[in-house]
Amino acid sequence: MNEELKTEEMTPENVQAVEAAAEETAQAAEAPAESMADYEEHLDDANPWNLVKKYMEEKTVLPVKIEGVVNGGVIAMVEGLRGFIPASKLSLSYVEDLEDYLLKEIEVHVIDADQANNRLVLSARDILRAKEKKARQDQIASVKVGTVMDGVVETLQNYGAFIKLENNLSGLVHVSQISQKRVKTPSDVLKVGDEVKVKVIGIKEGKISLSMKALETAAEDVPEKVEIPKSENIGTSLGDLFKNLKL
Repeated sequence: MNEELKTEEMTPENVQAVEAAAEETAQAAEAPAESMADYEEHLDDANPWNLVKKYMEEKTVLPVKIEGVVNGGVIAMVEGLRGFIPASKLSLSYVEDLEDYLLKEIEVHVIDADQANNRLVLSARDILRAKEKKARQDQIASVKVGTVMDGVVETLQNYGAFIKLENNLSGLVHVSQISQKRVKTPSDVLKVGDEVKVKVIGIKEGKISLSMKALETAAEDVPEKVEIPKSENIGTSLGDLFKNLKL
């Protein structure tokens, strides 16, 4: 009877069941070590300083709200940490009153994360500069060569005049493009604040080349309208010449 039971236990099905149970036991033995590693990794990810350092490395754009004003800057919270935004990093221009930013929502980068010194510094300036550059590139891309615009002389250099255009872009009129007449220096014929009409003659690497001379040429190419008198009005008789002459 015992021999029969022993024979039944050694069937292939029973062998597979035993091997499967052994494999499950081995996996269970390894499980605590894997769980501990996962737990430690989770702790690293949960550390707010590790998160803000990652944001700094990846240049992540973070939306924040200004929650306080201090000497020299403002305060915003990131991952529960108190971040400082210097006034010089808050805008592209000088900020006269920091109180204007209180409760305002802005976008920032992390530029310094020092857990040992509890120092977290943020900046909005680089993001604003990138947006301004992109907007300028898009605006320049919309300008077509041959377009005629009104502008104002912004600055004068020996090599030409910079013109502020009606679309708030700036372009250069080279000294050779100011007039058909020879111009030694732009200041000989232009001054800052002068209103001028210019033509776009080139766009290269984000720079706009302008010409005033091209518009002078265009004006001269237009035939002058001359009114010819009727034949009966042509000529002068001797009577007309001596009519008012006193002898």
